[in-house]
Amino acid sequence: MPQITVYTRQLCGFCTAAIRALNEEGYTIEKIEADDNPCLRTELVERSGQSTLPQIFVGDQSVGGYQELSIAMADGSFAKLLEAN
Repeated sequence: MPQITVYTRQLCGFCTAAIRALNEEGYTIEKIEADDNPCLRTELVERSGQSTLPQIFVGDQSVGGYQELSIAMADGSFAKLLEAN
């Protein structure tokens, strides 16, 4: 199974919700704190085109943030993305 990486920041409700949703489904994730790391934030914008957190990746592919993750989990496209990678 490809690596699921969640870039987060402290005191972020959407970050907490994304991690909770992934954990509840039994996924193993790598959590990376992006607080106070402007270089990492710049890299995330380059990789995903988004500046908000959380940013969720399956392998090198951007899933998006919490809302995109929720939709992808509900419609089954997240599981398909994991299978394809």
